[in-house]
Amino acid sequence: MELELRRGGRTARVETLGAELVSYRDADGLEYIWEGDPAYWAGRNPLLFPVVGNLRDGKVSVRGREYAMERHGFARRREFALAERGEDWARLVLTDSPETRAVYPFPFRLTVEQRLTDNGFVTAVTVANTGAEDLPFCLGAHTGFRCPLEAGERFEDYALVFPERETCPTLLLRDGLLDRPAARPCLEQTDTLPLDYRWFDELDTVILEGLRSRSVSLRSRKSGRGVRVSFDGFPMLALWTMPGKRAPYLCIEPWHGCAASWDEGPEFAGKAHCITLSPGGARTLAYQVETL
Repeated sequence: MELELRRGGRTARVETLGAELVSYRDADGLEYIWEGDPAYWAGRNPLLFPVVGNLRDGKVSVRGREYAMERHGFARRREFALAERGEDWARLVLTDSPETRAVYPFPFRLTVEQRLTDNGFVTAVTVANTGAEDLPFCLGAHTGFRCPLEAGERFEDYALVFPERETCPTLLLRDGLLDRPAARPCLEQTDTLPLDYRWFDELDTVILEGLRSRSVSLRSRKSGRGVRVSFDGFPMLALWTMPGKRAPYLCIEPWHGCAASWDEGPEFAGKAHCITLSPGGARTLAYQVETL
């Protein structure tokens, strides 16, 4: 089911499948979210839960028992129930089921609120532990933004601009897993990373950990238009477009968790940036998108 949100001439569309915000248009009708063209990438804005990235051999261990789970978890392929909605917001909920417990043996409640703001939207995700044992989870966003936004522009006309000067390497993937010792220089005492398809053709994903900045702007150097993504509370930021496709979008992905690393143990709770909730506990993580 698709829901439409409206506020001050701006509109958004939210799918109950995955609780995904799949469209955001400003008052001029300009679309900012990637359309999901399968010639490049059929995704648009999936939620990554309860894992981010690949597991080693597609499996993780919980209390000594192995469970198989696909890359980025299962929430993006599950139908959420509409709990509440207003003209400019919607709250959707996913709870555990026999199907989820077969791959992730925990009771949980996952609540996603999509809300329009005066110049963008906020996605807030709350994970609640409804069981009697500790609940480990990772969480990430994977929002695809149209890039370029306007006719006559190129992907290379855009840059990522951080509010602080950063020195931060990119972590590297090897066969889908993190090879932390092989990190490569990326940001070197700069606040700007010009877009270049070569980054993605060579690396697949730019993965930044330890940024001082709590936001990043994707901005056209011609028009000045773009988006600012604020990700306070997320320790990692990933950037991705399909390698080898020269695709007209860029995903900006706040992560609380990441792909398994080659030196990581099998236990779920030992995953990098894994959050563990006590029984009855809850944690909310949110990111905000503002148009420029």
